[in-house]
Amino acid sequence: MKNFGVSKEKQAALEREMKRLGIREEDLEEAFTRSSGPGGQNINKLATCVHLRHRPSGIAVKVMRERSQALNRFLARRSLAEKIATQVHGEDSAQRKKVQRTIKQKKRRKRRTAKKLAGDGGNTQ
Repeated sequence: MKNFGVSKEKQAALEREMKRLGIREEDLEEAFTRSSGPGGQNINKLATCVHLRHRPSGIAVKVMRERSQALNRFLARRSLAEKIATQVHGEDSAQRKKVQRTIKQKKRRKRRTAKKLAGDGGNTQ
């Protein structure tokens, strides 16, 4: 795997995850386009948006979060691995777990507030 401008630990973790899921670099189709949004001349002149497609599964991702193409390539691979883990292997992704935890927390707060208001009897002083 090429150097993406991230720490060796992050790159090694991505390599392990891709190996665990059976994603090979040869199976990836990569294309670059110009990004959109904030970033000034760098965004307008360089192709920093990364389109990554995993040929065997047909899963594709598009990443244009950072101004650096190398970093977007890393993020695209990480995002693709997460998508494959979720769709093909049925694993819950870290993002999904985070969302579920937030939803649970909001429900708990809502119940607590409703209980507090119901126990108050309508007197707010």
